[in-house]
Amino acid sequence: MEENMNTQATDTKTKFCKHCGAKIPEDAVLCTACGRQVEVIAQQNAAQPQIVINNANNNTNTNANINGGMMYRKICNKWVSLLLCIFLGYFGGHKFYEGKVGMGILYLFTMGLFGIGWFIDIIVLLFKPNPYYVR
Repeated sequence: MEENMNTQATDTKTKFCKHCGAKIPEDAVLCTACGRQVEVIAQQNAAQPQIVINNANNNTNTNANINGGMMYRKICNKWVSLLLCIFLGYFGGHKFYEGKVGMGILYLFTMGLFGIGWFIDIIVLLFKPNPYYVR
C-alpha cells in the first residue's frame, strides 16, 4: 500500500510557486501554500466586450438666437467715441453715439456728471478694444 502512494505522488506533475517556492500541482492557478496567484486566470470563451459609442449631440444653443445671434446692439469705433467724449463729453455726445440716450440726457443736464463722469469715460474709452460693442 505504501508503494502505491509513492508511485501516485510521483505520477502527478508539479511545479514551484514563484512567490514562496512551495511544490504545487502543475495546473494550479493559486498556490496551495501561500494562496497567491501564480498563473493568469484564463477565461474560457470570453470574447471582447461590445463597446458602442454614440456621440450624437442634438443640443441647440438657445442663447445664440437672442437679437439675431448677437448679444450686443451696436458696434462702436473706439476713436470716434473718444473724440466725441473729449470735445462733447460734457454734453453727452459719446453717450448719444453709443445709443445710450438716457445717459446722454443725464450728461447733458449735469455737464458730464459734474466733470467726474466725463474724465472717467475718457480713461475707460482709452482701454477699450477697437471696435467695441455696446449693449
